[in-house]
Amino acid sequence: MADFDADRPAVLARARSAGLGALIAVGYDLPSSRQAVDLAAQESDVYACVAIHPHHATDLTPAALAELEALASRPKVVGIGEIGLDFFRNLSPRDAQEAAFRDQLHLADALRLPVAIHDREAHREIMRILAEDAGRLPAVVLHCFSGSEAMAAEAWSREYFIGVGGPVTYPGAGVLREILAGAPRDRILLETDAPYLPPTPHRGKRNEPAYLRLVVERLATLWDAAPDCVGEAAARNTCRAFGIPLGGAQG
Repeated sequence: MADFDADRPAVLARARSAGLGALIAVGYDLPSSRQAVDLAAQESDVYACVAIHPHHATDLTPAALAELEALASRPKVVGIGEIGLDFFRNLSPRDAQEAAFRDQLHLADALRLPVAIHDREAHREIMRILAEDAGRLPAVVLHCFSGSEAMAAEAWSREYFIGVGGPVTYPGAGVLREILAGAPRDRILLETDAPYLPPTPHRGKRNEPAYLRLVVERLATLWDAAPDCVGEAAARNTCRAFGIPLGGAQG
């Protein structure tokens, strides 16, 4: 979130002008989780998720987990995430990643909060651990989905949500577009992963929420639907998954 420190009010203004009714600021370590919670307290249409990302799995000490629990209990914190596994970069040992993933799933279960899942090159392990530990969670969101058609079908059979962002616009994302073309419309959420993964034609630049309109337009083409209908459906899904009021804003 430091990428937006210089112009955060302008970024939020552009998001609102683009029609976004609410945004979720997502933490990846304790400092960014604190910042997400503070931003949600300041902005009526911003909510927060808090977590320790798998890159920082070794930072999830008992004291850190206790602080994460305290943060997750704050007003307008609507989920635990991003949590999961990253076997592409492997910036933390795999056993530490799995332990941190399970600990945060258990925290989400205890607090009855949904989870946002980071999965990179760990599809099988993610689905196995979720099957073992996520049965009672209010919702599971597979963030920035990159799995196979079979994985998507399994996710939907478990009533998980799939997050869609900039990659759906990339020339090499044919498989993802094929999966999304046949997706159940009530299981798709819109994401930015900002400042990363900007949609075409903004690749190579900082991503921001206002660019979601380009993702909506690509989904509308895949679904042969009006962009406004796609955006409204995704907004309803997000509100349902994270327990956000349908109007978005909350003091």
